[in-house]
Amino acid sequence: MRAVIQRVAEASVSVDGNMVGTIGPGMVILLGVEKDDSEKDVAYVAEKITGLRIFEDSSGKMNLSIKDTEGEILVVSQFTLYGDCRKGRRPSYVRAAGGDFAKRFYELFIAELSERGIPVETGVFGAAMDVHIVNCGPVTLLVDSSRDF
Repeated sequence: MRAVIQRVAEASVSVDGNMVGTIGPGMVILLGVEKDDSEKDVAYVAEKITGLRIFEDSSGKMNLSIKDTEGEILVVSQFTLYGDCRKGRRPSYVRAAGGDFAKRFYELFIAELSERGIPVETGVFGAAMDVHIVNCGPVTLLVDSSRDF
């Protein structure tokens, strides 16, 4: 499982011109599911992300987690995070999970975040989405359950 995390002032996602998810201060998580992922990957990524101290404390230091700030999370599925661009010009997606498997793990991830008491909004799995992100900082991080980076 791979995630791009952005600290945001606000964010929203629309499908066919209709807003389906919106948050205030918090995080946007672009989430990719790998074909070999397990529930352990879901738990690892959720734990890592909810514990990241990327929000500023009263001294202006990044010392607070999403739980500390009572922020919100917007999760957007993005299989292209597993695009391999090393050969040629067309990315290969052979590591990306297929539809039903990916959707199941996407939903497990959302449930895991919710169980941790964090308000979660989502996009629509598999849809073409327009994502509006006001990146705060900017702060952008990568988390990968296989620890590739």
